[in-house]
This record gives sequence, C-alpha cells and structure tokens, in this order.
Amino acid sequence: MSSSTLSTTVTAPRAVERLVVGQPTSDGAGVKLTRVLTGPLQRRLDPFLMLDAFGSDKADDYIAGFPSHPHRGFETVTYMLDGRMRHRDSAGHEGLLGPGGVQWMTAGRGVIHSELPEQEEGLMEGFQLWLNLPAKDKMRAPWYRDIPTAEIPEFEREGVKVRVIAGESHGVKGAVQREHTEPVYLDLHLEPGARFEQALPDTHNVFVYVYRGALRFDTGCTVPRERMAIFTNTPGSDGLVLTAGDEPTRAILVAGKPLGEPIAQYGPFVMNTQAELMQAVRDFQEGRLA
Repeated sequence: MSSSTLSTTVTAPRAVERLVVGQPTSDGAGVKLTRVLTGPLQRRLDPFLMLDAFGSDKADDYIAGFPSHPHRGFETVTYMLDGRMRHRDSAGHEGLLGPGGVQWMTAGRGVIHSELPEQEEGLMEGFQLWLNLPAKDKMRAPWYRDIPTAEIPEFEREGVKVRVIAGESHGVKGAVQREHTEPVYLDLHLEPGARFEQALPDTHNVFVYVYRGALRFDTGCTVPRERMAIFTNTPGSDGLVLTAGDEPTRAILVAGKPLGEPIAQYGPFVMNTQAELMQAVRDFQEGRLA
C-alpha cells in the first residue's frame, strides 16, 4: 500500500458526522438516477440544494433525457464523467457536454432549458449539483458556461490527481469562482493508500461522495462506494484529510459558505418566501420566465 501524501497545513481535520445512502429515483422523462442530497439535508448542507448521481450503460435508463423544463433562483452544475449531453435554453445558449466537462448554468430570474443525450448507446455517468443563489441575486439575468475537460485546471503529485472545478486547491484556482457561496468542487483521483489534504474554513459546510473505491479515516471510519460523508462543523477545524483504501479511489469533494437565508422550494423554483414561489409559478404559466 502506498503511503504517499499531498502535503498542506491541515492540523485540525474535521471528522465524519454521518454517512448518507442516496435514494434511487427518476427525473426528466424517466432518467434513472440516485438522489444523494435530498430536501431534508438542504439546511445542513446550505448553500447546496441537491446532488444527483447518474450512471448507466443501458440506453433505456437515460435516452429520454430531460426535455424542456424551467428553473429560477439557483445554479445547476453538471459534471459529466462519461457520455454526451446537449444543452439548449430559452436565453439562447446551446452547448454539448462531453466526458470530463462541466456545464454551469445560473438560472437567476428564470430560464427554460433541455438536456438531451447525444448518444444511443454506451455509458452515461456524472453528477448534477444545485447551488443556491443569495436573495439579492435570485432575479439576476441567466448565465451559462460550457467548460470542456481541457479547460478544467488539474494538478497531480504523489499518488493524487485533483480536478479543480470550483474554488481553489493547493494554490490552483478552479474554473469557476463565486463570491457569496465560495464553492469548492474537486474531483479527486487517489491511488491505493494515497492521502489528500484540503484546507477549508470551519464555517463551510462540506461533504464527499465516493464513486470508485473507498475512503478511510484514522478514527476507523470507512466511506464505501456510493456513499456521501457529511463532515462536522467543528470550530477551529482547518480542513479535511482523506485517505484512499486498498484500491484506486475517486470522489467528489464539495464545500461552500452557508447563506443562512430562508429556503422556499417548489420543484424547479427555489426562492426565499412562499409569495416569491407563487410569483415564479405564475410567471412560468404566463410565459414570462424566459
């Protein structure tokens, strides 16, 4: 087993608070997926609202995709591991999301979009994360960016490869930065026994989802494949220390600064009050969302 370490300055790491098993479900026009971050965890993991993991080599599980549907009040971050998905929206944006790429969409005051597969067979695998917007930005203009795999900053050393989608890791700035929620989104590739440390403010909420292999901790806790670990918010803690088990391990690490604002959600609309939700529904019904 390797004892390789990517060094940093974490001296008071957080502990695992609990493990979460995702809920199998379907969305869109019948796409099968696992909902890992569900509604009851939104307060605990503020500013994150949802995390879906999807992965299948059976076309029937994904081929119908996600036909046109609305969003208002938050951001969607889709990270594709394998497969090809076409995005089109009512703001005039279009893009093809391919293997290793990211699609970052700010719904803001409202957008109607579709996400449809551009493949008829093979593996379709990845994640979609919902990131809340602060109240002052919920009615901002929609924004969209395709980030091809070659444009995602990476670094690799001592048994660890890190793809920095958002935030910063070991001096490497990610493809996207956000001022108010300060999200950190890393895709970690660890060789067996490799150790990774990530400095984080003790105010951030943090979780890790393992999608290959397993992670282990000095406390004896193990996070197996297809489990999400939520980490304690311990005052004075300065980051995470993660160690791969006996096989190659891949996981996403997600952290962010809580907004501490009311959350009012009705399906694809996330606002701060019930009155704002009712207005969002009316705007959609009357064609004013786009």
